[in-house]
Amino acid sequence: MPGQSIRLASGKNPMKSQRGFAVIDLLFVCAIIGILAGMALPRLMTARNSAQSASAVASIRTIGTGQLTFAITCGHGFYAPSLSSLATAPAGSARGFIDNDLGSADVVTKSGYTIQVAGTAFAGAPDPCNAIGAGKTSEGFAAVADPLDPNNTRFFGTNASGAIWEDIATFNGTMPEAGEPPSGNPLR
Repeated sequence: MPGQSIRLASGKNPMKSQRGFAVIDLLFVCAIIGILAGMALPRLMTARNSAQSASAVASIRTIGTGQLTFAITCGHGFYAPSLSSLATAPAGSARGFIDNDLGSADVVTKSGYTIQVAGTAFAGAPDPCNAIGAGKTSEGFAAVADPLDPNNTRFFGTNASGAIWEDIATFNGTMPEAGEPPSGNPLR
């Protein structure tokens, strides 16, 4: 008859199949995913911090190269006192000594790091070719990169000496404008 189902002697319906997961199966799969995620997360964080640190070193290297180029070609032997002055293009040029993403302000946040440059103005310095003003350039500079993540303990800095330094504490305020800082190790 239509509408009636066929039943076997066991009382089960042969047309009805058992598809899907039981609740215990779903709990088991969720537990395995949780365990794998717990194992992968620390490695993911380490990889992220390493990538951010590599970007910070590249930014510090770019600043050092830009400062050297500025001093030789534009600053009459003096250095730019800030990121924004280093990014200011000289007369007749469309580009500064560093890109605008790094020189858009005096303190820049890039790839998980706060980056800044400081230089003590030298009163007798002539006006450089990018017209930031006489007496504003410096005899040296200190560039530092501090991580935003408190779990990342890699701090970087450089100065007019050209070496890039790494430490577990900030170089902000301790990096001299030339010479070795009081702590840290040079990167090779």
